[in-house]
Amino acid sequence: MKKIYLLSLLMSLMLSGTLVFAQVGSLKNMAKKVTSEQINNTGQKAVEQTNNSQKTGNATSGSTGQNQAGSLASAEVNQEASVEAIYVSKKAGSNKNDGSKSAPLKNLDKAIEMSKPGGTIFIAGGIETGTLNIGFIESDKAVKIYGSWDDNFEKQNIVEHPTVIQPDNESARSNRKALMKFTRDVAGTVIDHLVFDGGQRNAYHVKEGVVQGIEGGRLLPDTERPAEGYPTIYEPLLQFVSATTGGDVTVKNCVFVNGASFALQAGHRNGKFSVLNNVFVGNRMAAVEIYGTCASTGGPNTLSLCGEVEVANNTILFTWSRTKDFQDMGYGVRVMTKCNYNIHNNIIGASILAAVDHTRFNKDEWVHIDNNIFFVNKDKDVHYSPSSNTRLRIDAADLGDLEVASAEGNKNYIPKELKVNKDYLEGYLNARYSEQTDFDRNSPSNQWRSALGMNMQGTMSSTVSMFCNKYPWREALNLFGNVAGYGAQ
Repeated sequence: MKKIYLLSLLMSLMLSGTLVFAQVGSLKNMAKKVTSEQINNTGQKAVEQTNNSQKTGNATSGSTGQNQAGSLASAEVNQEASVEAIYVSKKAGSNKNDGSKSAPLKNLDKAIEMSKPGGTIFIAGGIETGTLNIGFIESDKAVKIYGSWDDNFEKQNIVEHPTVIQPDNESARSNRKALMKFTRDVAGTVIDHLVFDGGQRNAYHVKEGVVQGIEGGRLLPDTERPAEGYPTIYEPLLQFVSATTGGDVTVKNCVFVNGASFALQAGHRNGKFSVLNNVFVGNRMAAVEIYGTCASTGGPNTLSLCGEVEVANNTILFTWSRTKDFQDMGYGVRVMTKCNYNIHNNIIGASILAAVDHTRFNKDEWVHIDNNIFFVNKDKDVHYSPSSNTRLRIDAADLGDLEVASAEGNKNYIPKELKVNKDYLEGYLNARYSEQTDFDRNSPSNQWRSALGMNMQGTMSSTVSMFCNKYPWREALNLFGNVAGYGAQ
């Protein structure tokens, strides 16, 4: 009897223990569920707030007067924070840490190296030059990068605590690459709240093209060595090479300033490439150039549609030409082939040539240009080539006559609310290029050359009053939220 009693008691304890552990497990699962619901609800409110502000054309409340770029974390960021992520802090991090929120890494390139494909990276405000000042950030995998967080990773604001990708000129001594480059898989990549500044890495003339109130003179080409330091690197600020495997990419709430060769250049194989709510200032050649890289399957002289490109709510100012004579390129958005372009609600002004270039013979039915503000683009607002050897220069008022998919609601006026650097503006408006030739066919040396059947020679000198000078990167942050409904909000 005692054995039976002890056995019964043991079985009761085991059953009760199982119930206890089952209840604890249920409580843990319930806690996870509640946390997830709270995060999703918080994110939904953020989305609703942003959507409402866009519908009414008003910025959300805040000391910066911003909408998307300066607001608190959105639904997307909240959801990413609920999964495993890697944290980066230039101020408090170490590359020997594990990358957790309490032990962040020091450098973004180290975080990309540690990240899984499709992983999430949060980076606090600070100047990022790459580990050991390597001067560039490169990734062969898709990642989601959310920058400009405060030291506690609680608030994201590009004005108050910007994350700045800003290598110095010393880094150009041995590494001559794009500031940030994606070389392979890109599907799901997100670049958010980062400042890309090439102004510290570029080389500028100390005497020519000097503008009062602006640091340095004109941009030096990569073939011209500066008196001190290393030549300019003619590579984009952000680049997705044509070898990428394709997929959706989003670049939003960022600043691109002082790019020596494109601000954003990308090969796009498939999916949607979204360029949303960014500021582009003082870049060379084009602010945005995205071209399709999928194979054409319809035979010779045919185009395949690779994917969609949306360029919306961006502020694009002071886009300079390829050369200092102002004759080649200098576009806000360059429409390239094999992509369906939707260009809307942007502010594009002060381009050396045009706000939008549609001369690459992309199909007209793949081009939408709607509800943009254009102004002071020196060679009209849109360049268009309906056939070979034909280039039309079109004002915003006449865009409705284009045989494109849509071109409605475009305006040509100067928004007085734009917070541009007035010294830079004055220099741009007065920018002049001049050439002087010294050729004497009767000089003794040219007479001798002529007698021997050789080409006669002379000299030519050129000067420019301003060319791709360095724009103060901190002042570029002031361009968010200037004009309700148009440009970066």
